[in-house]
Amino acid sequence: MSGYLLASLLLPDVAASLRGLYGAEVAGQLNLSLWWWLSGIGLSLFGALLAGANSLLRAARLPLLALADAQAWQQAHARWLRRQAWVAATGALVAAAALLFGDTLMLGFVMMSALLLSAALGLPVLLDAMLGGLLKRSRSVLGQWFFADCRQQLPALSLALMALLLAMAANIGAGSMTSGFRETFNSWQEQRLTAELYVSPQDPAQAEPLQTWLSQQPEVSAVLPNWQVPVQIQGWPADLFGVIDHSTYRQHWELLESVSGDPWNLLRDEDTVMLSEQLARRLGLGLDDTLNIPVPNGTWAVRIIGIYADYGNPKGHLLVNSNHLLAHWPQLTPVRFNLRMDHSATTPLAARLQDRFKLDDNHIIDQSQLKRWSSQVFERTFAATAALNSLTLGVAGVALFISLLTQSQSRLGQLAPLWTLGVTRRQLMLLNLGQTWLLAVLTLVLALPLGLTLAWCLDAVINVRAFGWRLPLQVFPMQLLQLMALAMLATLLASAWPLLKLYRSRPADLLRTFANEH
Repeated sequence: MSGYLLASLLLPDVAASLRGLYGAEVAGQLNLSLWWWLSGIGLSLFGALLAGANSLLRAARLPLLALADAQAWQQAHARWLRRQAWVAATGALVAAAALLFGDTLMLGFVMMSALLLSAALGLPVLLDAMLGGLLKRSRSVLGQWFFADCRQQLPALSLALMALLLAMAANIGAGSMTSGFRETFNSWQEQRLTAELYVSPQDPAQAEPLQTWLSQQPEVSAVLPNWQVPVQIQGWPADLFGVIDHSTYRQHWELLESVSGDPWNLLRDEDTVMLSEQLARRLGLGLDDTLNIPVPNGTWAVRIIGIYADYGNPKGHLLVNSNHLLAHWPQLTPVRFNLRMDHSATTPLAARLQDRFKLDDNHIIDQSQLKRWSSQVFERTFAATAALNSLTLGVAGVALFISLLTQSQSRLGQLAPLWTLGVTRRQLMLLNLGQTWLLAVLTLVLALPLGLTLAWCLDAVINVRAFGWRLPLQVFPMQLLQLMALAMLATLLASAWPLLKLYRSRPADLLRTFANEH
């Protein structure tokens, strides 16, 4: 039911994003089928069985009298860790093979799954090795107990720490991708949406008088007409755009790749084309390759001289000079006019356009309005990502809380000897908090490279194979520090109640535990 409630809260933003980006109509209500409900229950039960199988198998292999011996459990855990290390190494090899020898989206998901599984299984192995190294460096008796007891807690806390590792890695990876996409998208939007006003004629017959009138307005410094033709390129739907040779495109239309020399002069003078990154990837073409574009009288062979980003566009995008385009489609009229002018003059000009040509708001779009709408669609698109990131971190905190609470009573057996030697309950509580924080900090340190690797996988592998365009990997130190602080806060909250129980434990409880143990 909680999953259904979460989905119902996220549905409006997701539906609005899909409608705005792709024109897809999504139902406004959820339909929870019996199959989805049963599969969710089955997956949860399978996960619980898999999580408990570790302890059950180790308990089954121990002698009956050794079940209550912490040292026997530690030795069994050491043997189990060796096997777990081999499984983690195998997962890493599977991830590397999927990256090197595959180019499909499914293999991309296999790579990410194998990477996360390998990291989760390898976490207890690395933590055990790191704590062993700290134990060898410790010189004080209390310090040696601190690290040795910390190692002894690993079997009980491994699953919770794995959940914390995966939650932090997912937050770092998705957060870096989202923030990087936001920075890249805003920069790309500033470069693309350079005109102060975008005007579209209601029909082809209105294009010529509209262009003539716009050219006569004193506040308009440049009228940039755009011609558009829908085409099919090797089975892929695409839009072929014709533009005039103007400094606006040279200064603001950033190219990811281009041939040597001035590509804009080549676009003006020769049969050449620039195309979007995703279309180039889908067609398997690069610079200086020849592309055949279907035209009314056959095919038009053009040379590729530039590749540019076109984020979020499900269709291909091609750019040619308008003179070359009109040579093949002579009856074509402009579909839009991009107006360069002072931004303060856009509102009066829009009002005159509405009066003279009866254009509505859909045919007159202000630059700031378009940027604002694009930013709203972007934020709605990743609202679900932010919510799920918070949820995964919360689940990891709950798992850690349950693990600490479960072993809080059994921990008295390890703490009672210290109390008898003069360590106060307050000091015992601080030692326990230090152990929990040490394990959390080591886990978070290991989560940083895993999260950045996950971000690279999303930017350079999943995005490329799913959408055809690649995002540059960007690291945001303040975001990482905020996530680390949030994770440490979750760890503190998870350990608060077990530590409070320890602090409130009566001396008689510690004496009874000490007597039973000895």
